[in-house]
Amino acid sequence: MDHPKPKVLPAGHPCPSLGRGALEPGSVRFSVPPSISRNSAMVNEPGGHGGPNPRLVDSSIGRESSKVSSRCSKGLLSPERHERLREKIRRRMESGDKWFSLEFFPPRIAEGAPAFISLLDELGAGGPLFIDVTWHLAGDPGSDKETSSMKIASIAMNYCGLETVLHMTCCCQSQEKITRHLHKAKRLGLKNILALKGDPVADHLKDKEGGFHHAVDLVKHIRSEFGDYFDIGVAGYPKGHPDAGSFEADLKFLKEKVSAGADFIITQLFFEADTFFHFVKACSEIGITCPILPGIFLIQNYHSLQQLVKLSKLEVPQQIKDVIEPIKDNNAAICNYGIHQAVSLCQELLASGLVPGLHFYTMNRKEAAIEVLKRLGMWTENPRRFLPWAVSAHPRRRKEDVRPIFWAYRPKSYIYRTQEWDEFPNGRWASSYPPAFGELQDDFPTYLKSKSPKEELLKMWGEELTSEESVFEVFTHYLSGEPNRSGCTVTCLPWNNKPLAVETSLKEKLLRVNRRGVLTINSQPNINGQPSSHPVVGWGPSGGYVFQKAYLEFFTSRQTMEALQQVLKKYELRVNYHIVNVKGETITNAPELQPNAVTWGIFPGREVIQPTVVDPVSFMFWKDEAFALWIKQWGKLYDKESPSREIIQYIHDNYFLVNLVDNDFPLDSCLWQVIEDTFELLSRPPRNDRQTEAT
Repeated sequence: MDHPKPKVLPAGHPCPSLGRGALEPGSVRFSVPPSISRNSAMVNEPGGHGGPNPRLVDSSIGRESSKVSSRCSKGLLSPERHERLREKIRRRMESGDKWFSLEFFPPRIAEGAPAFISLLDELGAGGPLFIDVTWHLAGDPGSDKETSSMKIASIAMNYCGLETVLHMTCCCQSQEKITRHLHKAKRLGLKNILALKGDPVADHLKDKEGGFHHAVDLVKHIRSEFGDYFDIGVAGYPKGHPDAGSFEADLKFLKEKVSAGADFIITQLFFEADTFFHFVKACSEIGITCPILPGIFLIQNYHSLQQLVKLSKLEVPQQIKDVIEPIKDNNAAICNYGIHQAVSLCQELLASGLVPGLHFYTMNRKEAAIEVLKRLGMWTENPRRFLPWAVSAHPRRRKEDVRPIFWAYRPKSYIYRTQEWDEFPNGRWASSYPPAFGELQDDFPTYLKSKSPKEELLKMWGEELTSEESVFEVFTHYLSGEPNRSGCTVTCLPWNNKPLAVETSLKEKLLRVNRRGVLTINSQPNINGQPSSHPVVGWGPSGGYVFQKAYLEFFTSRQTMEALQQVLKKYELRVNYHIVNVKGETITNAPELQPNAVTWGIFPGREVIQPTVVDPVSFMFWKDEAFALWIKQWGKLYDKESPSREIIQYIHDNYFLVNLVDNDFPLDSCLWQVIEDTFELLSRPPRNDRQTEAT
């Protein structure tokens, strides 16, 4: 039988089916191309990846779009993605489900932003209903700085996939400035505001003429200028605001805020459940009927408790003082007590039936919050995934349900590079979705940078590289989880900023090929009808079944690539492949360069959902990013003229990026055999000319 010949596309080769030229030789820029014309085809995204802790298993187990998408999915995978915050709260209250939310403040310095975003990912993995971000006048909160409240809230929503509430204060600011902030929040896709009066700071001591003096004025302004666009929360004070004059007077002010359009109340911290119960009863008696969320402060050290009490003008109960004073210099003991105290308080609140959810003031620390939530049984270890990749909470992306597999471990990069799209694929990766990927600048945005400092990366990736094999070792230590020669555990690579949990049987296969220079950066096993509730590969609604084609993506040398080409000839009808170097020279057998669905699911009462695809056109944009990471994140750790930098540069310049898809998903994957056959071919002694002529 004659096998179809693979297409060899040199850099710059005009491809009629794409309606444009391929990438130019040597191009490392990320460009926004003109629309791409091709026939529509179904596609999907990678299974089992992109969440907070990606896991590999063996096969044994926007702006609201003004356009009409090519095909909309019949039935939503998750109605919650399309609900407003107040609707989510109401639905949880009606169902009796208990939930929690978390408060954060922006990092003080830009260098702390990557670690802060990692904190959002870690705490977001536990399933909060929403998070909120505080507003600090002294930190230029409405600016585009990486540490501004506005920027952090936008990142949390768009890149971390978290329902986000932005605090906004009104004291010492003009009405015009506040309105600009609100318009910017709307433009960024933020839909929730916690409207506060706020406290003046050193540089903003006086109220602005024409500004607002109280939070109720801000609530009224938001409703007047923006109608029902924003869901609005306000603050409640269980013992009354210290400046209100009396508890009763403060309740009247709170009632005014609710009557002006507030949707829910978050309380100031308190230490005893009876304080909250009395407050809720008093609110009910004057006609406040909106949800009231108790604010829970986690005592983690003596200094932070003293500072917070000073700012909030609250009195710490004597029984808490009696415990803390003798151990005030022992942070570990205070933290343990704080966890015990918070758990007891929350249990009493939940048992009352008066609490729809719990709101935790995290103080940007994760350990105590996670421990308290685990003891309460509210922390979700493996939250149910709507799709097999991390979704964005941006309103414009609510219907998005298809992505290329290449960004499985870099979902934030994919969101960043597609942020200017007018619409997002829904149902299929079709011709109406040209992959016009935006540029990545020389300096990656904060949310795409490694949270690890340079010194830590050098310990993981090698303070001195001596050969290509030194690089192979880094990959194998990442996969094995075993310490490297320096005694350091490799917890990330440039293509994946998180530790990788790998099933034993698959780990051995990955370790074997990486030791021999097949440097894997993405893979998924074949899955044939696993329940959608499967703890590792499951996704989507209950009662469904999920499927995957085996996928493998890696860098390798020219010698290995040429042997692989020979081996692939006997797998031509089963395996689709794309091979490309940094110059854009491409070899592929993809028919008409059409997308290939590699993940799909079947669910009751719905059409087939196909969330992950291998798309040849998108692969060419991904290859630019994948190759650039060698230099931008790894090579830059070393001096330009150093041997270590030269080794990374050589790999960047000479290796090939390969992806393989095994289309026979009901059978055991043949991709590992393809690699083994390649190694076997490489191990054969070279044939001389006389032997070649004889054959």
